[in-house]
Amino acid sequence: MAKQAFTNESTYKRFVEQGKEQEFDDLFDKAVEEAKKQFGKTHPMYIGGKEVLSRERIEERSPIDGTLIGHFQKGTREHAQMAIDAARKAFLSWGLTDYRERAAIFRKAADVFSKHKFIVAAILSYENGKSRYESVGEVDEAIDFIRYYANELEVNRGFVRRTTMEKSTAKVAAGFQGAPSSKNEKVLIRMVPFGVFGVIAPFNFPISISAGMSTGAMITGNTVVFKPSSSDSMTLLTGLKIYESFREAGLPDGVFNYVSGPGSEVGDELVANRGVDGIAFTGSRSVGTSMIMKSYGLGLQKAFVVEMGGKNPVIVSKNADIDDAVIGVASAAFGFDGQKCSACSRVYVHDSIKEQFISKLIDKVRGFRIGNPLEKSVYMGPLISQNAWKTYSEAVEKIKQSGRLLYGGNKVSTGLQGIYVEPAIAEVGKTNELVKRELFVPILIIEGYKDFGDALNEANDVDYGLTAGLYSKNKKEIREFMDKIEAGVVYINRETSATTGAIVGLHTFVGWKGSSVGGKGSGSKFYLQQFMREQSMSLTK
Repeated sequence: MAKQAFTNESTYKRFVEQGKEQEFDDLFDKAVEEAKKQFGKTHPMYIGGKEVLSRERIEERSPIDGTLIGHFQKGTREHAQMAIDAARKAFLSWGLTDYRERAAIFRKAADVFSKHKFIVAAILSYENGKSRYESVGEVDEAIDFIRYYANELEVNRGFVRRTTMEKSTAKVAAGFQGAPSSKNEKVLIRMVPFGVFGVIAPFNFPISISAGMSTGAMITGNTVVFKPSSSDSMTLLTGLKIYESFREAGLPDGVFNYVSGPGSEVGDELVANRGVDGIAFTGSRSVGTSMIMKSYGLGLQKAFVVEMGGKNPVIVSKNADIDDAVIGVASAAFGFDGQKCSACSRVYVHDSIKEQFISKLIDKVRGFRIGNPLEKSVYMGPLISQNAWKTYSEAVEKIKQSGRLLYGGNKVSTGLQGIYVEPAIAEVGKTNELVKRELFVPILIIEGYKDFGDALNEANDVDYGLTAGLYSKNKKEIREFMDKIEAGVVYINRETSATTGAIVGLHTFVGWKGSSVGGKGSGSKFYLQQFMREQSMSLTK
């Protein structure tokens, strides 16, 4: 089977470079109308390829305007157990399927996603309030993950290698470490799947991260029980679209099982059940660490592939291009309302340019249109939930009490039912808990500095280490930043975004410290190996 070169999907870029931006918008607008036709229906879970219903339902509504997305099953522990059993049964054959056959199925899945990308993106925008550009970009990223991992599996030949120790003419009466052998010894070293993975998805990237984690598990031979975000931040229909796309590509029944339901039931069962060999999770640090602690507390040494958020800093040096820094910081802090684990939430600006930077930053964000993200010109849509609004409003009050609110902090009236807020820019003291706590809302803390080394220390002085940015033209500062910053994804002088927007095949997305476990990232040459364990098999003859 010939290897296929990996290329990024890059839909928007491709349309614009070809002078077809209007066609891009027309396709998205048409997809919005098609998406509406799918709303309001009742959807089953899928376990072992069969439709499964529960006694209770979950009602999902759009954060944009309250539009009814659909009714979904409120899965229980029993449903999770059914799915685990189905996944274990499917593993018996899927785990032995030739890696080339698995790669071919996932290449088909990427093609399916590509064929349906605009309708999936439109549903995504309705579900979590992303703009059309963010949504299409996310579906592209899902396609990129799938194709990249298929390539990696093939390039590494299923992660199998063979070695041989030739026989020796020396003879020994008894064996010992390093003893010669009179026979040839052939050794097979291979990476093999663990078994069943529970994949617990986030609301903010319910297509790309979910598809990426699930593909990583399945393409390496594991089977999956998938739980979409099912609480007040629901992305149940996009989760179902992932199931449908994999099935259309020919994935066998039971390899991917779709179970909707609360984390306290479905998620907890995946963590506690001995039939689950690993967990892939993206979400908060508190939830991620609690799952690990529970699993190991029960004596279950599951494999964990987790990404657990960030409190991402940017340093703006006196040697920076201020205009680039303003665009990069504004985009990173307030794109998708700051509801990204990679969002910029802290900026350290040299005192000599601080007021100039703040003035330009406020001018920039003042131009961000807030409203219905389905409209082309809107940059910031709604907060995902009432809990997000509670976090935002409480943080703004703390800023007013103990710091200085420089801009924003208010609700925005749009005439829509959703919760819309201004981007907030503030100054607080170094010891304020808002400097250390991940908020996941559009609030940016700015602090001045005199010494570059002090700014670096402040940037590193958090429990997280996901992304970080620097704006400086000074080679010494750049070198010091690269040597000392404690983050897995680092951007320097990046105009498009200071801390967000990793591109599959170009950047890897990996957290340090409390942002991950294992220190290996998605879109990485090392990612797939986290879903497998190594085995050495020797045959002497």
